[in-house]
Amino acid sequence: MTDLLSVYEAKTRFSEVIRQVREGRTITISYRGEPVAEIRPARKPESFAARLENLRRRGILTRSKGSHTELTPGEPQPGALDRFLSERNE
Repeated sequence: MTDLLSVYEAKTRFSEVIRQVREGRTITISYRGEPVAEIRPARKPESFAARLENLRRRGILTRSKGSHTELTPGEPQPGALDRFLSERNE
């Protein structure tokens, strides 16, 4: 359900507008009769797994065809920080 309010009406009835949005309604704000904005309920953030599945369904992400191995951290290299800092100063 969508309601249309002018900027002035939305400003003067802001608390009521927020109450309606919390109830699931979408409010369209107009300026000089032209719709310029919508206030709608915020979507709850989806889980990481749900986002990945959504991207897969849309064809944006595809599964790798290669073998899947567990990632493990590498061994720290002595002097790596010193080498990094010296390369930055060159």
